[in-house]
Amino acid sequence: MQLRTPAIICAMRPHGEHGAIVRALTPGHGLLAGYVRGGRSRRLRPVLVPGNMVEADFRARTAEQLPGLTVELSHSRAGLLSEPLAASAIDWLTTLTAVGLAEGQPHERLYEALDATLSAIEFAPSARGWAASAVRYEMLVMAELGYALDLSGCAAGGPVEDLAYVSPKSGAAVSRDAGLPYADRLLPLPAFLARGGEGTDWDEILAGLKLTGHFLRRDILVDRRSDALDARERLVERIRRLL
Repeated sequence: MQLRTPAIICAMRPHGEHGAIVRALTPGHGLLAGYVRGGRSRRLRPVLVPGNMVEADFRARTAEQLPGLTVELSHSRAGLLSEPLAASAIDWLTTLTAVGLAEGQPHERLYEALDATLSAIEFAPSARGWAASAVRYEMLVMAELGYALDLSGCAAGGPVEDLAYVSPKSGAAVSRDAGLPYADRLLPLPAFLARGGEGTDWDEILAGLKLTGHFLRRDILVDRRSDALDARERLVERIRRLL
């Protein structure tokens, strides 16, 4: 195996005395893991920060072997670590990617979406500028893993123009009139997911996070992967503090 590709660092775990195992999202080959010799050195630690863009070179003699990985920094987002809210967002989105995806499965849409969302966080540190993009990225991860929400119409036959709820069991949308009698058992569907738009209203942002959080907990981040939800809880709590 020999592959040179752009990549987004998603996770770094110390290995041995000086090395590190790094998981990075690539545009053509999905999530890949590699061993970085000297990954814990003073020179490489700032490069292997989750969210950073690198030029990655994976090399392995056999398909079963963990590839050796060398990286060249192409764009750093390490400066955002001093911003608690932005740092929490990057931590969660890269953790979701590293934990939720199987290695070696191409997810070109996810690579583009993650890069765009991280860029939004970088250029507009206020959560109002990027929180809706984070929710959409969570939904895209769910869809890529086969757990897409059905927002194409009303499961109860109501008008598609007035979708306002999602069934917590089926993941199907329900119109306002059809869902009103059962509103306490349904999840609110924010307008920016139902009809598009930027999604800058705080109530809608929190509703979107509640919606995706329910299905992430139930379907994707289960068993050993449930620890990843701690990063999400830190992000949601910091957004709530803004209110």
